[in-house]
Amino acid sequence: MSDDRLALALSELVEAIRAEVRAEMPPVSAPDRLLSIDEAAKALGIGRSALYGEIGALRLRSIKVGRRRLVASGAIAAYINETAAPAIIGTPGAASAEGHAHDRPTA
Repeated sequence: MSDDRLALALSELVEAIRAEVRAEMPPVSAPDRLLSIDEAAKALGIGRSALYGEIGALRLRSIKVGRRRLVASGAIAAYINETAAPAIIGTPGAASAEGHAHDRPTA
């Protein structure tokens, strides 16, 4: 293969790879909104103490700006996805292990 044909083939390959990478990249969205502790607690439907507990247990990411503790809206979405996934997926036989009346055999 001549040098020109090889260079052209490599150029086409590089462009094809770049096109694939661009197609797979998520669209650029607006940056996260930073929520106060009260706003974050309200968004999650929990109290301030419970929210601080989740932050302290490192289950909810937060940042400190000056003296204020703030929670990014993306961190709330990640927290919901991480805590809701086990409840949705569950474990095999979990319903019968809980002893629901409709799961028990009748005599």
